[in-house]
Amino acid sequence: MSPPRGRTRTSRSGGGTVGFDRGEDGRSRNAEGASARLDRMRIAILGGTGDIGEGLALRLAADTPHRVAIGSRDAEKAENKAEEYSTELESRGLDAAVTGGENAAVAADARIVVLAVPPYHVGDTVEAVAESLESGDVLVSPATGMKRDEEGFHYHKPGAGSVTKIVADAAPEGVAVVGAFHNLAAARLANLDADLGIDTLVIGDDDDAKRTVADVAEGIEGLRALDAGGIANAPEIEGLTPLLINVAQNNDGLHDLGVRFQ
Repeated sequence: MSPPRGRTRTSRSGGGTVGFDRGEDGRSRNAEGASARLDRMRIAILGGTGDIGEGLALRLAADTPHRVAIGSRDAEKAENKAEEYSTELESRGLDAAVTGGENAAVAADARIVVLAVPPYHVGDTVEAVAESLESGDVLVSPATGMKRDEEGFHYHKPGAGSVTKIVADAAPEGVAVVGAFHNLAAARLANLDADLGIDTLVIGDDDDAKRTVADVAEGIEGLRALDAGGIANAPEIEGLTPLLINVAQNNDGLHDLGVRFQ
């Protein structure tokens, strides 16, 4: 394990639904002073060189005060992509930057580690960075398993029940697992000119970790986090992703769909 990094840790309060407290605008106000508590947190996005990883890196760097690093198995690839993202942010007059490095290296310096990797790599990725994680860290799983045939995309349920459950089973002791960002269109997320106005469903068996991830998610402009219960509910949430793709592909004028609950 890496040495302590001087970060505030969340306590464990058991599984179940926490029902994020909300203001009149519907956004979470989980705890008084939440923004101060989360100020300048380090977030690592493993697989941050591709699709959903790119969008999350750009949005988190642009809209929140957190320090964002992207990881790859190839450190040079991550560093080059991070430079591209930083150039994009700078071109918009934003005082923000993204750094890059090898997966284990960026995970070692992070409080939240997002697994923006294909679903069939999540278990191996957790195993590869396990020694870089410490008790109190949070793993976030946005991946969903899909297969495609002539009718469209379908949810491919893994043997563990969900991709989020695979991550939970592989996570080191003391490291919480939260599912979030499953149903976000990668292209829409990466386009900083696009308004979001959508929800992300947050699941997990650790209430404090869920609240932390919800607070981070709602730092992204136009994104609302909704508590969807424990990891047992992951199959229903992961299964929304192929549905959204199918609806977009079968209806003219619809693309990069998300969900909004009203």
